[in-house]
Amino acid sequence: MEIGKIGKIDLSAFEQFLLHRLGKPDDRLIVPPLTGVDAAVIKVNAEQVLILAEDPIFPMPGKGYEDFGYYTVHIGASDVAVMGVKPEFISYTLLMPPQTTDAEFRQIIDSIHTTALDLGMSIVGGHTGYYPAVTVPTIGGITVFSFAREGEYVTPKGAKVGDAVIVTKGPAVETVGILATIYEEELNRTFTESFIEQAKGYMKKMSVVTDALTAMEAGGVHAMHDATEGGVLGGLFEVANASNVGMWIDESNFIWTEEIEGICRYFQIDPLLSIAEGTLIISCESSAAPHILNSLKEKGIPASIVGEVVPPHKGKKIKRRTGIVEDLRIPEQDPFWPCFFRGIGAKGEKAQGEKEGKS
Repeated sequence: MEIGKIGKIDLSAFEQFLLHRLGKPDDRLIVPPLTGVDAAVIKVNAEQVLILAEDPIFPMPGKGYEDFGYYTVHIGASDVAVMGVKPEFISYTLLMPPQTTDAEFRQIIDSIHTTALDLGMSIVGGHTGYYPAVTVPTIGGITVFSFAREGEYVTPKGAKVGDAVIVTKGPAVETVGILATIYEEELNRTFTESFIEQAKGYMKKMSVVTDALTAMEAGGVHAMHDATEGGVLGGLFEVANASNVGMWIDESNFIWTEEIEGICRYFQIDPLLSIAEGTLIISCESSAAPHILNSLKEKGIPASIVGEVVPPHKGKKIKRRTGIVEDLRIPEQDPFWPCFFRGIGAKGEKAQGEKEGKS
């Protein structure tokens, strides 16, 4: 069965269909919707701005709902944190199928509440209900927002020529965590139990809240971006494109763990093009880079300098580990999605078979 289009729309679709259909223009909108820009910035008064972001969140197949709130809150909060601002407020829409049990419902909202407490965030509204069109409990949207003083935030548009480019944790963080979880049984035939547990642990790395706030506090940050769909390669392109600069990157300088290498090799996907929630891209003053790296290390966050920002005419390039130089780009389709849907399809068939076997 052909699945069709999957994931976020591409740059072309955004520019053709959305960019010129954004309602009434407003001079208070400082940072409008743009590809590669994680949150909007709205002027409140002469000194203050509102920073606001929204994301949908889907549950992880094969897992309970005890961690659903962690992913919900951290993924939403990350989009505000990359603006250099502590995320403060949450509004979310929880849509559930009618057969959702009270125990499942409580598990979801308890986990959202607990994670919000851990991050010091307040839940201020939203919508919760049961709908037959919904097949699994889904966050239709989590909106995270904060207030900041004018000039005390950054955007992915701020990269400057001469900046160092830092990437935390390495590529494909979300890819590794999710595929190791979905395909755990299959992977047991190839990898050790210890390896699989380590890979599954990447699920809890799917946040850049601490990464971004730590880098911002260290100083010298000009731009940050959460590498999500399209992977690190797409994220780097988005920063360079939004900032109207060039970028030269060396793939060998990324952090390469056994889990990233092993899982991506097993599924034959390019780790640099695959979804990477939890990987933060930082463009900063070159002189500030060592201090930022040290500050991240003190928080237990591995990071490395992977390249530099160059003048636009030098292009947006990456030297692969093979020695081949390629353009930074957003893939037409993230290679993670076919693996993901094949995995959840297999899980669904297995669950249906077990159900029929018991009936």
